[in-house]
Amino acid sequence: MMKENSFVFHNGVEIPNIGFGTWQIPNEEAYDAVTMALKNGYTHIDTALAYQNEENVGKAIKDFDLPREEIFITSKLPAQIKGYDETLEAFNTTITNLGVDYLDLYLIHAPWPWNEKGADYTEGNIQSWKAMEKLYNDGKIKTIGVSNFSVSDIQALIDACDIVPMANQIPFYVGHDQEELLAFCKEHNIVVEAYSPLATGQTLNSPEIKEMADKYGVTPAQLCIRYCLERETLPLPKSTHEERIIENRQLDFTISPEDVEKLNAVEDVRN
Repeated sequence: MMKENSFVFHNGVEIPNIGFGTWQIPNEEAYDAVTMALKNGYTHIDTALAYQNEENVGKAIKDFDLPREEIFITSKLPAQIKGYDETLEAFNTTITNLGVDYLDLYLIHAPWPWNEKGADYTEGNIQSWKAMEKLYNDGKIKTIGVSNFSVSDIQALIDACDIVPMANQIPFYVGHDQEELLAFCKEHNIVVEAYSPLATGQTLNSPEIKEMADKYGVTPAQLCIRYCLERETLPLPKSTHEERIIENRQLDFTISPEDVEKLNAVEDVRN
């Protein structure tokens, strides 16, 4: 469910409706980037063990003058790690790196190792999910979810486990809106998080997007991030430049339904 400044997971926990992504931010740059994000109003920080920056993400959060419970922290189980004990071990590594005693959201980073995209790791995912259910039931994680999971990947967990995933973090941007997956997640009250909402910057050069951004008096980046919210997905923009970090949260405008439809029809810039 979507509220004014947050989404609500099916267990009632709220997540701020825009996150600060840290993918491709090296550990040595992560401290300053996360500090800038916190300073400019972000209270939702997204990292992963695979990003190799958890240490400085955690240090920035710890050093910033906000109570832990006011900052929403997401991390992820590496895509190649599958299995019950392996998941518990990786989770312990993550919270040690971050210097925290619980996570707000923990995700399976992908249904398969990145070098075996599309391979069937269903049984491993089920075992990892059961370990995450245990961590959730033990109060170590407030919410649990998945990333890059298809309809069939999610259905396999629903069929074999107790808890329906609360989030699915997927690439979602103008021209790549994954209608079937979005509808499935909505049906099961799974919050969709939109990573790469700017298609790693490639949407910003689209003439259609530039023209519409001018119409609303905003930047192409702001239009693309706002589009994610209009589609009831939670955007995770990232930047290491303070002016862009600030700009990416300035979304106090709405896109008309007609213009959302036009954006839905834009060709995928990555094709």
